[in-house]
Amino acid sequence: MIESVQDLHAATDLILQRVAGPLRVGAPLGLGKPHRLINALYARVAADPSRPMQLYTALSLDPPGQAGGLEGRFLGPFAQRHFGDDFPRLAYVEAMRRDALPAHIEVEEFYMQSGAMLSSRQAQRAYTSLNYTMAADAVAMRAPNLVVQKVAREPGGTRLSLSCNNDLTQDLLETIARRGLPRPLMVAEVDPALPWIAGSAVVADDFFDVVVDPPGPHPKLFALPRQPVGDADYAIGLYASTLVRDGGTLQIGIGTLADALSHALVLRHTDNARYRAVLRALDPGLESHPLVRDHGGLDPFEQGLYGCSEMLNEGFRRLVQTGVIHRRVHDDAALMQRLHDGTATAEDHARLQREGEFLHGAFYLGSHEFYDWLRENGDGGHGIGMRRISEINQLYGGHEALERLQRREARFFNSCMIATALGAAASDGLEDGRIVSGVGGQYNFVAMSHALEDARSVLMLRASRTDVAGHVESNVRWAYGHATIPRHLRDIYVNQYGIADLLGATDEACVIAMTAIAEVPFQQGLLASAKAARKLREDFAAPDAWQRNTPDALAAALAPFRADGTLPDYPLGSDFTDVEQRVLRALAWLKQGSATWGGKLTLLTGVLGGPLANDAEAMRRMDLDAPSGIAEKLQARLVRHALARTAH
Repeated sequence: MIESVQDLHAATDLILQRVAGPLRVGAPLGLGKPHRLINALYARVAADPSRPMQLYTALSLDPPGQAGGLEGRFLGPFAQRHFGDDFPRLAYVEAMRRDALPAHIEVEEFYMQSGAMLSSRQAQRAYTSLNYTMAADAVAMRAPNLVVQKVAREPGGTRLSLSCNNDLTQDLLETIARRGLPRPLMVAEVDPALPWIAGSAVVADDFFDVVVDPPGPHPKLFALPRQPVGDADYAIGLYASTLVRDGGTLQIGIGTLADALSHALVLRHTDNARYRAVLRALDPGLESHPLVRDHGGLDPFEQGLYGCSEMLNEGFRRLVQTGVIHRRVHDDAALMQRLHDGTATAEDHARLQREGEFLHGAFYLGSHEFYDWLRENGDGGHGIGMRRISEINQLYGGHEALERLQRREARFFNSCMIATALGAAASDGLEDGRIVSGVGGQYNFVAMSHALEDARSVLMLRASRTDVAGHVESNVRWAYGHATIPRHLRDIYVNQYGIADLLGATDEACVIAMTAIAEVPFQQGLLASAKAARKLREDFAAPDAWQRNTPDALAAALAPFRADGTLPDYPLGSDFTDVEQRVLRALAWLKQGSATWGGKLTLLTGVLGGPLANDAEAMRRMDLDAPSGIAEKLQARLVRHALARTAH
């Protein structure tokens, strides 16, 4: 019998009555985590050492915290508006940041909010390195006795949908049953703000044992602020977009690289002449690149793409809206085979349009605008379906023949931090073993690209980075002390300076291809290391063409398209006002300019004698329109100078 509860404290009482002894709790990653219920449970358990608790989860979303200086002046009002004053921050996350989890509470995560826990000993010690497809089995090994999940209720009805997280819960229950373990207590928290997603995300009436329906007011959903896209990211997205084959399958990750790729694909489809003009400016020889010619394309998408990605995000919304994604697939294997063979009837095609779907994901995360779009299109009749991670991230879940037919010409685009000249990638952690984020599904998709006959894996990365001391470091290294993707799974790498095809290549060919897309100051070091390791012939010299790999040359190539709006700062929309966008540009310029002592001196000279903008709106937004005291007056002058230097 399903028990319905409204009060969160009553729900906690019920859980503690129904689950004896130590709590072993499973909770979804990301948006599907019921923050209010978990906080209520955490508060009760933290005060009672006799009830130990272990929490198994991932991606514990936390809004930006308090900050000082100019960053704090900007973030404070934005966070209040974007997340709301009543957003329920996860108490265990705040404790882990301070290494202050009680001794009787443990939190294991297999994926962390990027960079959020680098300094936490408790989080780093309790990290579990897993491929996404392994997570359900890993949690089942812990014999959880409680699963909590946020759900959506059908508008005007009683059914429940897993909505944002169809990824692991059903797989977890089946794995627990296979192991002969008791079924955990299943507790749902209904969130009226969560979009209703029909189809396979809907669960049976008896799926949950307890349904918690807290009264309002209800906090906003966690929404990712959309970030500006810079020159390097646009170049990466443009290069990557040429590798997509019409009629194929698309998987993308999250962040500005994915935003840039999505915009490039939209541009390719909706304004092909302008798209080709940008590519010519970026690389005049790109159209004849063997990968583009044989495995990609530059034309609009007549057949359209099928989206199949573990996470649905902002880019997929725009790709559907503009008609890039519209190739439907069906779960009837015989129908898909007839389509593949060219023997499908008119009725087959009609059924495909009537019943097929063009976008599948296992979880979603994005902006408030993205959630509104899902709310309007998630009723099961608009081509969007949420699936299990075992279906999305692999071929070997019992439907391999069907998924091969659906996932033709698949292109799997993921990001990494570091790539070696021999083809390995570090995407989740640092050389010292600390974890930045997690493996997630990256290995799954890389491995799947090698299992599908016509698929390719594309790892995207920025060619260099600037550290906290202002030193520029190459992201293309000879060697790195950690690997997420081993070099024997190497395929395609893309950064802002081009495309490196490593599939089936010799080590020497890999070295040359990767050095060809490295930034100029680091090329000779890579070549010298390769020669010392016997991986490159002694007489090899860098071609003159490699000298174009500089930020200045890239900025000059893209400048006309940045200026005319072809490559806007926020290609997928913005959560910042026009005034905030101006301020953000200025603050980013200040941060970059003050990274070194030399930069600080140059900046100080400019502030004392350089131009100062008279942007009253921006100064009011930063609460610096009437500065008092020396510190505020200096801050105001810094912002006015930066606004002047970054004005379009």
